[in-house]
Parts: sequence; structure tokens; C-alpha cells
Amino acid sequence: MRECGLSEESLFSFLLSKRQEDVDHAHIMSSMCTVPHPVAVRAHLEFMETNLGDPGLFPGTASLERLLVERLGTLYHLPGACGYATSGGTESNIQALRMARQLAGRERPNVVIPESAHFSFQKACDILCLEMRTVPLCSDLRMDPVAAAEMIDRNTCCMVGIAGTTEYGMADPIRDLAKIAGDLGVYFHVDAAFGGMVLPFLDGAPVFDFSLPGVSSIAVDPHKMGMSTIPAGVLLVRDSESLCSLSVDTPYLTVKQEFTLSGTRPGASVVGALAVLEYLGVEGMRDIVAGCMKNTRRLIDGMETYGIPRAATPDVNVATFAPARIPPPWKVSWTRKGHLRLVCMPHVHAGVVESFLKDIGEENA
Repeated sequence: MRECGLSEESLFSFLLSKRQEDVDHAHIMSSMCTVPHPVAVRAHLEFMETNLGDPGLFPGTASLERLLVERLGTLYHLPGACGYATSGGTESNIQALRMARQLAGRERPNVVIPESAHFSFQKACDILCLEMRTVPLCSDLRMDPVAAAEMIDRNTCCMVGIAGTTEYGMADPIRDLAKIAGDLGVYFHVDAAFGGMVLPFLDGAPVFDFSLPGVSSIAVDPHKMGMSTIPAGVLLVRDSESLCSLSVDTPYLTVKQEFTLSGTRPGASVVGALAVLEYLGVEGMRDIVAGCMKNTRRLIDGMETYGIPRAATPDVNVATFAPARIPPPWKVSWTRKGHLRLVCMPHVHAGVVESFLKDIGEENA
């Protein structure tokens, strides 16, 4: 640490020079996060100092967190859903598995997850000492429900399904999996970190939510397609009893028990997430999602015109292809199977797609 501080001008000259080293969003094709909506930014700035870890000091902000949970619960066909705002899908998934383990009370608990699951489940199983049983995918890159059922035994505390896989944008057969979980009495968690803010706004989309009795909890990330500021995730649970199984005593706070994983929790990004939902409504979100899906289809058509075939036909706005040469300054990613992976987030508008396709065509001619 410096003995004498910098001037404000010198400090921000240094900070902004580092900011300029970051990749411009205009060339980011691999991220599931996007430029936050202006109303999210404005809300964030208004609530910068709020701490949901001690909600009695910030009752107004805490009420907005409850309203966010209510809005998402209603979207997922359970207006009375319980839950709280997390730092994102990783925390939500850890907490869901923690709940499932607590409720099951097994000595040697295991978790059944699809091969396509996010790497946060590996972290969760390591932290919680859970055996992770990985279910192979069908040819359509979705979890095989028959294989999943065969992996469940008396020590299984949780099964996981994905609604919008990180790598290929596929929704697992949640209806079938929910029935299996319900019939066998197994906790069923749906990781909809990405698809949770896409699928509800698409006509004919696969069902993944609390309208299915077997679904126990859902993770969704408003800081992805919800265009909130980072970090903003939400864990939704069917009943308060499950959530309360995580409670610990917090005697010196304004509440005497907490079930959250983090102690100090920012209110700013939570209010930002709510602000976007309230500002856009279902109609506005439908328009955003429709635009992203239209750009995804255009991207797929354009790539295949250049002889670069799709690896899958996605349920959400993630497109994957056979390997191709990518010219700078475009930033893309690759799946574990070696496929080119692109995500058509709101910042990847039609002009960006056309510019990318033009450069790809020239590079791969």
C-alpha cells in the first residue's frame, strides 16, 4: 500500500487505462453476461451501500428482494415460492445441493447430474462431500432420463436437470425427470441459470418450472439474460421448510437466523435485477428474447452457408458449430467436445452478427 495516496486524477487515469485493456463487448461472442440495461445501472447506483446480509437495517431494499423472488416465482408458476438473491448460479447450485443433503439425511449421499452440467456442480460436490454420478447424454445432447433413473439409489439425495445448458443451449427433458424424481421421492433441482430468463418468453418452449410437481428448486441468473448488473442470481424453492433447513444463528444481526451462503450481500444488483423486470415486463422481455433468437437463427444460417455446420439446434440463444478459424478481434469459446460456441446475448445485435459472419467468411474462404 502506498505511503501517500494518489490524486484522484492520477488514480482514475490509471484505472481507466486498465479498463481499456478489457475486450469491447462489440467483439465478445462467448459470454452469457451482457451490457446491463440502463435502468439496472441507475438502480444499482441508487442502492450501492445497501447490505442484504443485515436486512433490518435496509428494510426497503429487503422488501425489493422479496418482490424479485415473488416476480420470478410467479413467472415460474409458483407465486408463493421462497428464495433469496444469490451471487449467481454457482452459489444457487451449492445451496440447492446443500438443502437436498440436509433434507435427505443420508450417510453416503450421492447426486445424479447430467454430463452437460455446469462445473459449479463439481465444486458443490467437493465442498459438500457428495458423490457425483454423471448421466450420459442422448444423441440430442440432452440428459438421458432412463439412464438417470438407473443411477438413483437409496443414497441419492438430489437429481439435477439443466434448462439451457452452458455449452450447447439445450433443455433437458425436465418433465420426464420431474416425474422420476417425484415417483422416487428424490429432491429435484433445475439449473435454469441461463434458460430461466429465456424459455418463459418463447412460444412452445420446454416446460421446466414449478408447474411440474417434482421440481423442488430452480436457479436463475438475472445478470445473464435478465440484463442486471453483476452479481445477481436467485435461488427459488418450493417451500420454506427446505430453505430453513440451511439456517444458522446470527445473534448480533437484526435477524437472528440466516439461510444464505454469503454473509454480506449487495442490495444494488438485486434492485437492478428487479428494475429490469418491472421496466420491461413480460412484453418487453419477449421482444428481447425474440431478437436474440432471431440473431441466433441468422448466425446458424450464415455459418452453414460458409460450410460450417451447426453441432446442435439449440433451445436457447447458444449456437455451436464445427471448428472454424476465428479472426481477431473476435472472442469466442469452445466446448469440451471441441465445437465452436457462440452466445447471441442482447449486445450481439444484428449488426454484430453480420460483421462476424463477414469476417468468418473471409477467414474461412
